Order: sequence, then C-alpha cells, then structure tokens
Amino acid sequence: MYDAIVIGSGIAGAAAARVLAEEQNKSVLVLEKKAHIGGNCYDEEDAYGVLIHRYGPHIFHTCDEEVYAWLSRFTDWYAFGHEVVAKVGEKLIPVPFNLNTLRQVYGEEKAAALEEKLKSTFGEGARVPILKLREQQDPEIQAIADYVYENIFLKYTMKQWGQKPEEIDPAVTGRVPVVISYDNRYFGDKYQGMPRDGYTPMFEKILDHPLIEVRAGVDARDVMELSESMGKVLLYGEEFSGSVIYTGPVDELFGCRFGRLPYRSLRFDFEHLDIPDYQGHSVVNYTVSEEFTRITEFKYLTGQETEGTTIVREYPFAYTGAEGEIPYYAIMNPENNKLYERYAALTEQFSHFHLLGRLAEYKYYNIDAMAGKAIALARSLAKD
Repeated sequence: MYDAIVIGSGIAGAAAARVLAEEQNKSVLVLEKKAHIGGNCYDEEDAYGVLIHRYGPHIFHTCDEEVYAWLSRFTDWYAFGHEVVAKVGEKLIPVPFNLNTLRQVYGEEKAAALEEKLKSTFGEGARVPILKLREQQDPEIQAIADYVYENIFLKYTMKQWGQKPEEIDPAVTGRVPVVISYDNRYFGDKYQGMPRDGYTPMFEKILDHPLIEVRAGVDARDVMELSESMGKVLLYGEEFSGSVIYTGPVDELFGCRFGRLPYRSLRFDFEHLDIPDYQGHSVVNYTVSEEFTRITEFKYLTGQETEGTTIVREYPFAYTGAEGEIPYYAIMNPENNKLYERYAALTEQFSHFHLLGRLAEYKYYNIDAMAGKAIALARSLAKD
C-alpha cells in the first residue's frame, strides 16, 4: 500500500514525507507517536487564546535561501529578531554578551577601551565561544571572560546540562558566544521569524498531499518490527521493502539493549496572568538564580496582541524514559557517541532504512539545517 514509511512528523519527517510524495510520486505513511503533528515545534492556543509553544520556544532562523524558499511555500512569516536577556542580580543584560552588554557592565569609558581590544584581537562582528575567550592571556580579556563565565554561562550550563561547561561537547558550548557587535539579536541569520499563523498550520500544509497518510497517536514500535533474524522490516506483520525514514530515539528502537542513551529533558510550567505584560521580553534567562533556566512570554515571541499574558518556566532534568518524559538534548561526548554508534550499526542490516534527525542521529540541529537535510535525503531516495 505504501512506498515509504516516515516515523515522526516533526520538521525532519514532515519535510521528507512531502518531498517523497510531491517530487517522487511515492505514497507515504507517516507514523506519529504524539497525538498531534509537528513534533516539538507544535503550537496551539491555550485556554485563554494565547498562542503557545507546547514544548518550549522555537524561533526559525536561516541563511539558507533554498530552505527558506521551500518553507515559505507553506507559510507567511512574522519577522522577529529574537533578543534574549539574562537576569544577573537586578540587571537584565543582553545575551549573548555583546558590546551593549559590555557598556552595561563596565560603563562607557572602560568599555570603549575594552571594545577596541576585543575588535583588534578577534575582529568586528566575531562570535567567540566563551571557552576560547578564557584561553586568552590578556588580563583584561580574561576578566571579561571570567565575568561572562561566572554570571551568564556556568550556572546556567550546569542547570541545563547537569555538567560543567568543560565536560560538554564544543558544538554545544559554541552556541553561546561572546559577540563583538552591537546587534542584540540572538541569531545573526539573514532570515529570522515565526510562521505567521503558527507552526502547526505550516506543518498541516506540508503534510497536506494526496499521497501522504498521517496516523497520529501511533507508536511505530506497535505496528512496525525490525526482524533481525530475517534482516527485514515488517509493517503490521507483513514484509515492507520500501524506504523507511526513522526520526525517533535509536536506542529505544532496539529496547535500549546496550543501555539508554543519555539525554536532557525539560519540564514546562505554564502560567497565565491577567496582566498585559510580565517581563517585557520574549525570553529571560535566569543564569545565576532560580531552579528554572528561563521564562518565555509568548506574546512577545509571536507578536500576538492579547489582554492577558501566558508565560512558561523551563526546568531541565535527566531523561529516564519514564512515561511522559521527552528526550530533548543529546549529551554528546566520546562515551555516549560510541554507544550511539553501536545502535546505529544495528540499523545497517535493514535495506533502505535511514536515520534522520536530532534523536535518530544523536546530535543537535537547528530547524533550517534539519529541513535541508531531510529534503536532501528524500531526494536521494529516488531509486530506493
């Protein structure tokens, strides 16, 4: 009945399914464990009419013209330059730490001299990972690095990851640099914004194709079996010889037989307030105080005008696989990456079986990079 199975309807699964159906005329079955499409990008109106991101804030940003054009077929955009501030004592300072932050912390005169030193060392517009900044021998640059490390980076990172920064993969720590510019935006990409009507309507349009069938609320493990004795994929007990794109946790696909891959999960505590404004910003990071890492105020994220406001606090914790928990962030290090490779190797015995996405590949992807990879993978399967 189907030429391809896609497991998961987040950006990876949805984009891949659309390309398979639209460009290759393949009939695609999309299996989604959640009760809705869109994966962790899913958004919806809460009981007060506020558009919220159920699984935490997702901001689209890209310099990839092809990905932007492809997604723009399915949505108009609300232009939004994401600006984050961190609560340090009684101050709210821009994050990443930039030249505006420098002036808040050091005052105009001293900051001007430090600015010239940073520009001559790294270049104007540079984005310098904090751990690289700490390697500098200049005592004044070291002092800046120490301030950022202690007040913005260290405790936040330990809350988010349950580890010290030195123990975390550089690909992760590099995502929070010191920026040698006056641009307060969190991202520097050409295109930044939100789907104007929300992510969920965008996903509905991506998956709206006569050759795509979506079954939500279905755990793929209940209907699909990887028979290692036969080296075959079985769908509802029958051999399936078409393409399979799997975007879920690869260890759980094999019952965690070698041990569970470590992830960080998140608890979201939503609160609606009958006031027009709570914090005046879309996101405030709590880098020193509090058990939670940040508060998102959605009306500033989406541009929605509402009388009241809805916020969410994020509390990180170690993923255990318990009912209701969601694996969000892979904890990448040599030991965990080696464990992942053992699981990935088990999939190689199945023809036309492809791992795609944050969970299936055990790495971090931004939305645009994930969409681009999904499109490229699906196009490569023309003869699969």
